Amino acid sequence: MPANSLPKSEYAVVPAPGARLTGRAIGLDIGGTGIKAAVVDLATGKLVTDRVRELTPRPATQAAMMDVVASVLHSLEAAGPLPPDLLAGAAFPAVIRGGRAMTAVHGDDSWIGVDVQQLLGERLGRPVRLINDADAAGVAEMAYGAGKGQTGVVLLLDLGTGIGTALFTDGQLVPNVQLGHVEFHGREAEARLSPVARKKKNIGWKQWAQGFTELLARYEAYLSPDLIIIGGGMAKEWPKFGTLLESKAKLVRAALGTSAGIVGAARVGEGGARG
Repeated sequence: MPANSLPKSEYAVVPAPGARLTGRAIGLDIGGTGIKAAVVDLATGKLVTDRVRELTPRPATQAAMMDVVASVLHSLEAAGPLPPDLLAGAAFPAVIRGGRAMTAVHGDDSWIGVDVQQLLGERLGRPVRLINDADAAGVAEMAYGAGKGQTGVVLLLDLGTGIGTALFTDGQLVPNVQLGHVEFHGREAEARLSPVARKKKNIGWKQWAQGFTELLARYEAYLSPDLIIIGGGMAKEWPKFGTLLESKAKLVRAALGTSAGIVGAARVGEGGARG
């Protein structure tokens, strides 16, 4: 087996939230808007390097995306050497099975069916574990952030380019839950209520919160969550809308901000590969 590949399983191995990992790993967060990377201390979930970020190319073809990934990693390495045994995890905006992208909601359709995990491993020259981007953010929040120590059903809503969702039961990830694409008033929910849709339609916070409260009620009817975590780039706007939302479940802001995807990816990369 090549040194830059890992054994395949249907889904990434996710360390339990309470599992204490040691060492460091590279976290790579490939999103619909930006591609970010940093080295993460797995014991604390803290970034030990500056976060490097570049815009996601348009169109987001394989060649263009891999060029930006390589550029981001080059910038990261320029700030300090990345040892060859330093493992990596990557978050990718798609349903992921066996390291392959099964959807391409925020990317180019050419990604569908591609072994992204292998492609990244070859480009980075080191083993990489791949996970859905919202799942990565959820893994980080459950291990280090707003969901730490939480039992029962936890739903993370990753409000970035779209509405990503990650679902946990007693700390165990249910992979690839795509609740941002449920029907909501005749369209997909994220087409009406994502941060991008809010800005594009110039919807005020009060009106947006009314619609999002209705969506939360829909999710609660489906899942009966004990805790709902609001994360992603929109979480920084929490003071503007947090008190306007209503929910039967406890509703909190994510603790790790826009670094959650990096941290969760790194945790999966290190813990999944070694454990």
